[in-house]
Amino acid sequence: MLEFDEQNAQRLVKVYTTPDVVEQRRATREILALKPGEHVLDVGSGPGFLAAEMAEEVGPDGRVAGVDPSESMLVLARRHAPAAELQAGGALELPFPDASFDAVVSTQVLEYVEDVAAALAEARRVLRPGGRVLVLDTDWDSTVWRTAEPERMRRVMAAWAEHLADPYLPRRLPRLLREAGLTLTHASVLAILNHPYDADTYSAGMIPMVASYVAGRRDVTEAEAAAWADELTGLGEDYFFSLNRYVFVATA
Repeated sequence: MLEFDEQNAQRLVKVYTTPDVVEQRRATREILALKPGEHVLDVGSGPGFLAAEMAEEVGPDGRVAGVDPSESMLVLARRHAPAAELQAGGALELPFPDASFDAVVSTQVLEYVEDVAAALAEARRVLRPGGRVLVLDTDWDSTVWRTAEPERMRRVMAAWAEHLADPYLPRRLPRLLREAGLTLTHASVLAILNHPYDADTYSAGMIPMVASYVAGRRDVTEAEAAAWADELTGLGEDYFFSLNRYVFVATA
C-alpha cells in the first residue's frame, strides 16, 4: 500500500491544487448539493481542500467533520480547513454516534480499503434517515497514457495497481451500495484529460509519485522507472493522458 508520509503528502497537495482536481471537487460538490446548516462527514479527508470548500457551503450553522489515518495529512488538513472538525480515524470504525450526518463523502479512499462492505455499513450507520453517501473512486484500467514502450507501461501500471486494495472498485460499487441497504440515486463519470504535457496537471503531478512507488516492483527496476518518467515528461506536444473517475450517490 502507498504510505502517505510527509513526502507523499506534499506531492499529493501539489496534485490536489491542479486545475484538474479543483474541477473534480467542484463537480463533486455540485452533485452532492449541500445545503446551509447540513452536517457532512469527509471520510479520508486528505489535505483538507474538499472539507474546506464544504464548510463554506454548509455555513456557520452547519458542520463538517473529517477523519484520516495519516498524521501528515491531518497536519495539512487542519491548516487548509480550520473550520472543519478533523481527527484521526478510518473508514471501518467511524468515531461518531449513529445518525449524526446528513451526508457522508468518500473521494479516492475506498479503493484503499480491504473491506469496502464494512466501510459502507459504517457510512450508513452514521447517516440520518434520508441522508446520502457520495463515493468517488477510480477504475485504473481506464488509464490511457501515450508511450513508445507499451510493455514497460504495462508493467509500470501493474506495479502501481499494487498500492490499492482494489484498483477497479467502481465496477463493484453499485452492488455494494445496494447490499449496504442504500438506494442508488446517481452515477456518473468524471474524466481527466491532459494534452499536451503541462506540469500543472493531475497526471504530470502523479508521474514522480508513480515512479517512486513502482521502482523495484513487478520487475520494474529503478532505471526503468526513471526512464518511464523521463519519456513522459519529454513528450511535449505528443503527451496524452486520460483517466475515468466514477461518482455514485446513494440514500439511506
